[in-house]
Amino acid sequence: MIVSGGGVGVGGVGGPGGPGGPGGTGGSGGTGSLLVAGTTSDAGKSLLTAGICRWLARQGVRVAPFKAQNMSNNSMVVGTGGTSTSGAEIGRAQVMQAQAAGVEPEVAMNPVLLKPGSDRTSQVVLLGKVFAEASATSYQDLKPRLREAVLASYQDLKSRFDVVICEGAGSPTEINLRDGDLVNMGLARPLGMPVVVVGDIDRGGVFAAFHGTVALLDAEDQRLISGFVINKFRGDPSLLTPGLRQIEGFTGRPVLGVVPWLPGIRLDAEDALPIEAYAAGAAGAGAAGAGGSRLRVAVVRFPRVSNFTDVDALAIEPGVDVEFTASASAVESADLVVLPGTKSTVADLAWLRERGLESALAKRAAAGRPILGICGGYQMLGTEIEDDVESRRGTVAGLGLLPVRTVFDPIKTLTRPTGLGLGEPVAGYEIHNGQVRVEGGETLFTDTSGAALEGCRHGTVWGTIWHGALESDGFRRAYLTEIARVCGLRFAPDPNTSFAAEREKQLDRLGDAVEEHLDTDRLWRLIEDGPTAELPLLAPGAQM
Repeated sequence: MIVSGGGVGVGGVGGPGGPGGPGGTGGSGGTGSLLVAGTTSDAGKSLLTAGICRWLARQGVRVAPFKAQNMSNNSMVVGTGGTSTSGAEIGRAQVMQAQAAGVEPEVAMNPVLLKPGSDRTSQVVLLGKVFAEASATSYQDLKPRLREAVLASYQDLKSRFDVVICEGAGSPTEINLRDGDLVNMGLARPLGMPVVVVGDIDRGGVFAAFHGTVALLDAEDQRLISGFVINKFRGDPSLLTPGLRQIEGFTGRPVLGVVPWLPGIRLDAEDALPIEAYAAGAAGAGAAGAGGSRLRVAVVRFPRVSNFTDVDALAIEPGVDVEFTASASAVESADLVVLPGTKSTVADLAWLRERGLESALAKRAAAGRPILGICGGYQMLGTEIEDDVESRRGTVAGLGLLPVRTVFDPIKTLTRPTGLGLGEPVAGYEIHNGQVRVEGGETLFTDTSGAALEGCRHGTVWGTIWHGALESDGFRRAYLTEIARVCGLRFAPDPNTSFAAEREKQLDRLGDAVEEHLDTDRLWRLIEDGPTAELPLLAPGAQM
């Protein structure tokens, strides 16, 4: 049957018998924790983890998110404590989950971050700092050191929080990668952690995916799979009832709930999969700006795009349409073009040229039509890039639209700067090896005394190395007002739109979805007591 949220019983988590409380179970191991796995990538693990964190936080539980190993080019700088201005790098999804939990994000929440630079190699970030460059095969040699950091980080969180909600990666049934796994069953098994598997019904085949996820695991792994969650359902839930009963009968595991499709949710995706439908889900889609006009933003979709979450703040604005594109005509016709960050600046610059986008950008600049480059996109807009670190291609000509030069440094910059932009307070974060040297134009960001800090503006072409600057409401409004003026649009940003408030609304919607659509009584029991005992084993994995 379709289950819905149960109540919080006396002695539930955070109550008199909960983890961390008197008589609670807040020690190491599976009690006081849960792993959210998925049948596929983009099944909804990150958002379900965030929703569970928000639900628990509402009950007064001190909860922390954890992802042992993340593969994403969307990352953020978190503080390292003390008076140091440098920071550590973790996945943006874990920062979002920490916000859902109401706690400060920290490096222990994502000890291993893989940042793909090509189809075959990734930068390995360990405990917030660059550790190695590895291929799929050489990465295996790093596993013993990484596992040590993963387990230490998890135990550190368990010692300071009542509950740790862990997120898996991809599918737990990637049987070719089971040996050496750090993030799915390779994490859950040594810790005796219960596992809930979420499936994306929008893709189709969710019941087969649930059964196969369990059946292909060996017996010891199967014993930890304690329930399923169906995600992204559209339509009448009663139509699912026969399938829910059958999958529970076939597997011996309950479906803990059916989460409906939640339109407009846009929270720190880990990879580029959600980009395709970006505009359709934007919070500001459909509403006109205060002046009656709409403002169209084209974001260049680089093959190795990183931190494309920078434009989330534009998408929440009423009257602003955001589209990711690789089309030269779309780049020419938009009101504003954004060149976002990239993990492979020189390679993506070559791709941009191959697509005919260089000419489209040059025409825009000559016509006085606005362009904004962020981090790698900013570096491309300059006169040249000297790269003996990332691509190792030496000196490469840039697009020549800003009077800046970039020289790549082996040491990655990780900071959280603040300043003023267009007379408004701005906060951002820096993650880059390319050091930009400004040789003309106007400064974009200054300190309170007016001294130059960062960024460059030349005519209607702007560039900054700071990620997240558009999340500062006052600066974003001032910037969009300037763009509208340059474009001759009757557009004015809504003075009441708050990026932080919009994020809180979306996180609350996730918490609401958990409360309304999941069997929270069963979730409590899994978190408190660990995996369900005596679960049936399925062939063929049961014989392994």
